[in-house]
Amino acid sequence: MIKVRAYGLAVVAVAAALGLAFVAELLAISHLEFPLFLTAISVTVWYAGAGPGVLAIALSSFGFNYFFTEPRYSFYIAADDRAYFVVFVLFAALIGWFAAKRRRIEQQLAKTNAELQKRTIELEASNKELEAFAYSTSHDLRAPLRHVAGYAELLQKHAAAVLDEKSRRYVAMLLESAKRMGTLIDDLLAFSRIGRTETHNTLVSLEQVVREVLSEVERETDGRDIAWKVGALPSLHGDRAMLRIALHNLIANAVKFTRTRPQAEIEIGSTNGKPDEVVVFVKDNGVGFDMKYVGKLFGVFQRLHRPESFEGTGIGLATVQRIVARHGGRVWAEGSIDGGATFYIAAPKP
Repeated sequence: MIKVRAYGLAVVAVAAALGLAFVAELLAISHLEFPLFLTAISVTVWYAGAGPGVLAIALSSFGFNYFFTEPRYSFYIAADDRAYFVVFVLFAALIGWFAAKRRRIEQQLAKTNAELQKRTIELEASNKELEAFAYSTSHDLRAPLRHVAGYAELLQKHAAAVLDEKSRRYVAMLLESAKRMGTLIDDLLAFSRIGRTETHNTLVSLEQVVREVLSEVERETDGRDIAWKVGALPSLHGDRAMLRIALHNLIANAVKFTRTRPQAEIEIGSTNGKPDEVVVFVKDNGVGFDMKYVGKLFGVFQRLHRPESFEGTGIGLATVQRIVARHGGRVWAEGSIDGGATFYIAAPKP
């Protein structure tokens, strides 16, 4: 049934072209039959495929020859019109081939797009399941961990007098590990929550956000010699709370990794990027990193320094990347070993 309709379309399209060509001739419009038949062929190939297209080319050739080449109403072609007829047939074949090729490409693209859409839906569902699993697992771990930390503190407080030095060290290590695990769970919950929280976009003044973050960070760095340099910062359209978390993580990282410097130098500013984006950076003169490991920086639980040298859970930069990605932006970093590091955030302009 479908094939009958497809070949029927070829007949109808050529018949319509023939009728319009007769009308044009009655109105004294010359040489309109050529493009009309070519249009009929194109429509047939596009909507019905190659087989009906071949039929349309044959019917158009016969109709063009019989009704519009001299002598008319005969399949004989005069010498003067043979070149004209050959050109028509070649054009008809070329148009048919092009339309068939394009239709096949369109069908392949449509199929690919459908597969990509299906994969995207599956990936989104998988991500949501992973986020829900991480959230519920982290939440359930909190209660027993609180008990471990609480009883370790009680043991340290009440049994310190009867424990020898080695045992007291064991209790201290147990308490420290429990607290570190608690921090890790909190960071993991925060990371998971970012993927689940709805964004509330407004026009955010990054200058004001950075001032707030610096006020908070400076309270935790009393006694350290830090030279702050804050340049002009643009406004950004996004979720203020999330952007504050991202900037706090980057600035806190700069403070942490400059701890070994007699004088830390931390610069926060903006720079030129693509015409349609805002670029903000946080630069420090800290321990830096090896650029061959830059791909690991923004992964969850990825650390380029030993835990005993610099505290942390390895989730901060992954959180920054997730926040920026939710704003349609990108993050990257530049650095060298013992030569400091610069972290960049690029997001669409308001």
